[in-house]
Amino acid sequence: MQTFFTESQLKDPKLAEANAILRSCVHCGLCTATCPSYLILGDELDSPRGRIYQIKDMLEQGRAADARTALHIDRCLSCLSCTTTCPSGVDYMHLIDQARVHVEQTYKRPLMDRLLRGILARIIPYPTRFRLALFAARLAKPLARFMPDARLRAMMDLAPDRLPPVSRNDDPQTFASVGPRRARVALMTGCAQKALNTDINDATIRLLTRLGVEVVVPKGLGCCGALTQHMGREAEARSFAAKMIRAILAEDQPKFDAIIINTSGCGTTIKDYGHLFAEDPLALQARQVAGLARDVTEFLVTIGLPQGQGPGGRVAYHAACSLQHGQKVKSAPKDLLKQVGFTVVEPVDSHICCGSAGTYNLLQPEISASLRTRKVTSLEAKSPDIIAAGNIGCMTQIGMGTTIPVVHTIELLDWATGGPMPPVLKDRQTIAALSV
Repeated sequence: MQTFFTESQLKDPKLAEANAILRSCVHCGLCTATCPSYLILGDELDSPRGRIYQIKDMLEQGRAADARTALHIDRCLSCLSCTTTCPSGVDYMHLIDQARVHVEQTYKRPLMDRLLRGILARIIPYPTRFRLALFAARLAKPLARFMPDARLRAMMDLAPDRLPPVSRNDDPQTFASVGPRRARVALMTGCAQKALNTDINDATIRLLTRLGVEVVVPKGLGCCGALTQHMGREAEARSFAAKMIRAILAEDQPKFDAIIINTSGCGTTIKDYGHLFAEDPLALQARQVAGLARDVTEFLVTIGLPQGQGPGGRVAYHAACSLQHGQKVKSAPKDLLKQVGFTVVEPVDSHICCGSAGTYNLLQPEISASLRTRKVTSLEAKSPDIIAAGNIGCMTQIGMGTTIPVVHTIELLDWATGGPMPPVLKDRQTIAALSV
């Protein structure tokens, strides 16, 4: 793609990066075939190619974002399916992130948009606040149909019928390995995940310690910055990330062998810390943390998981976009599930997003609901006993559209190698029969 940035503009490292990304695009349009928003809306402006043209015009002209541009940028899920498809290697992730920051800094959104986005940024990254908000939303659910804004109704729908009690395993502490120590890792406990589902971290700790891994929950972790980064609130994202980097490195004696992440949306962001802090005094430390970051299934492949003699059963594996496209972790979760005795099936169009995408299901509920229906239909067509996923957002999104239990991959691996049955499977006779 031909660009026309001035020499003065290209002195700005961000614009120089955007220019290089834009020039790598060859207009081929292959990305449109795998873009969820384009598949649903059929509008070229809601495809990666269409957004690239809009971003080019906005940045090149140095103009403020307008309502039309903001609309189409906001409709992007940042699922990164287009980056997997692109034959030219266009770095769409960093381009759309830069566009979101520009929109946030130059466009004054309508009042309700500003309020909703501000509320989400000030609640979801804080587990206690999020739990209180979910409790309030649950109480207000009977009034949801009277809410004039679909986004408010979506926020109420998100609230589960019951919240799990706080798990003390999420507190800063060290879990000793069972038997001789083979590795020492830091565990990222997440923020929204700790409010919605405490079983995931519990299962991760049980499985890793049984395998001879010492697990450290560092003090002062907080949010990784993913949520605010994808909302264009870069300063807040960097603040969260800097706090996390310092918290991890404060515990890094003796050295960690890995930083374990069981929420793939967080993993994509943490692995990109080197880019986020490229022009910052914290750059070296950021690259160090990013280099240690591993999805839990990546790490399990390296240390080895015993052959399972577990319950078996038919598992439909949902590949979270942040895992398959963002981190390029594709085979590890499926291979591990097969290794411990499950029959693994995949839905058609497994590369297409389920519609969760961080806060997308709250800010774009109509498009998100269409994508959820599409995803659930394809998963249920495989007649599974269980649906497995590696990201809490996907689990929540898919679970709202199906009666088939949705379980984190790590919970199934823990169960099949000596851990307890995942709580979500209890009281379901067809699943309980698998453990006999």
